[in-house]
Amino acid sequence: MGRHLRRALIAASVLLAAGGAFVAFRPRPALVETEQVTRGRFEVVVEEDGRTRVRDRYVVSAPVAGQVMRLGVRAGDTVGRGDVVAEILAAPSALLSPRARREAEERLGAAEAMLEQAAALMERAAAEQTQAEADAARVRQLQARGAAPLQQLERAELAQRVAARDMLAAERRRHAAEHEVDQARAVLAAVDATENGEERREVRAPVAGRVLRVLQESEAVVASGAPLLELGDPTDLEVVVDVLTTEAVGITPGAPVTIERWGGPAPLEGRVRLVEPGAFTRVSALGVEEQRVWVVIDLTGPPESWAALGDGFRVDARMTVEAVEGAVLVPVSALFRRGAGWAVFVVQDGVAHERQVALARRAARDAMVSSGLAPGETVILFPPSTLRDGGRVSRTR
Repeated sequence: MGRHLRRALIAASVLLAAGGAFVAFRPRPALVETEQVTRGRFEVVVEEDGRTRVRDRYVVSAPVAGQVMRLGVRAGDTVGRGDVVAEILAAPSALLSPRARREAEERLGAAEAMLEQAAALMERAAAEQTQAEADAARVRQLQARGAAPLQQLERAELAQRVAARDMLAAERRRHAAEHEVDQARAVLAAVDATENGEERREVRAPVAGRVLRVLQESEAVVASGAPLLELGDPTDLEVVVDVLTTEAVGITPGAPVTIERWGGPAPLEGRVRLVEPGAFTRVSALGVEEQRVWVVIDLTGPPESWAALGDGFRVDARMTVEAVEGAVLVPVSALFRRGAGWAVFVVQDGVAHERQVALARRAARDAMVSSGLAPGETVILFPPSTLRDGGRVSRTR
């Protein structure tokens, strides 16, 4: 009886040792990170940092050569149209020159011609604005009756806003032309004042606004046309972003834009107004020459939402190039090359199965799948190089 018991104990020990060795040395499942394939909105966006700028900036310059007195205005001061912003003690020798008088008279004539041109452009902008408002009103009526698509209404309203902006720009161009006339007349007035012994000349603000920058703070001798300060309306801002030309070709006027990381509590809305036709070369931080182009963006949200922004503030812009609703989305980190195509590992019952997929488009985070995957399936993110088809996996989350 004791002999049989010893044999049974030895056999049990051998079986336990073999089972322990099998458990210890059998292949362990690979730890992987997974995510589900979803169906949703696919967006191709261009993200770049940009800066704000005042839409219409006026540089007030010295109308005559002479000694400018120390300016009494500072950056941020509010000035009205016609307010005195600088005083110049004109140089009498230049003002008494017959040639200088003749040149001043010719500049006045040119400035008056530019004023007439600006007035004509303003009349044209006013007519286009009236037409755009009428077109938008007709499309609204048609859309309310179901006779026009919503996209047509959006284009008509966009054209109405653009026409209003063009009207504002034309009005300010006329104001600038009036300022040029005032400057030219100031030169002749300075000549007459010098001949009469009155050498001090006042420089007045061409428009109402705020002082953006003071370019000549101290008293100094300046030449005719030297910039003294910049004026503008800091509440009338636009955003400018430089993007690669290869990305700019997909950006169209009217494309929606989200302004982020500007310092406020919520993102701002905007729309692309212009992709400038001329590119420029910039050297990147890695020393690579890049061809880039400026994209101009209008802020479309309520002005009070971005009232804290000023001229030259840094922002991040996300411009939507393409959007597809109801697309099958897979994370880009799950994709890997397999021959000339793309593949993923799909997890089923703890086993990784390699599967070929066809992509329609790729974005920074997600890719739109045209075939090979269905919503709800689980894919492996950042698949390890040692993973093979049929390998066992364990999820880390």
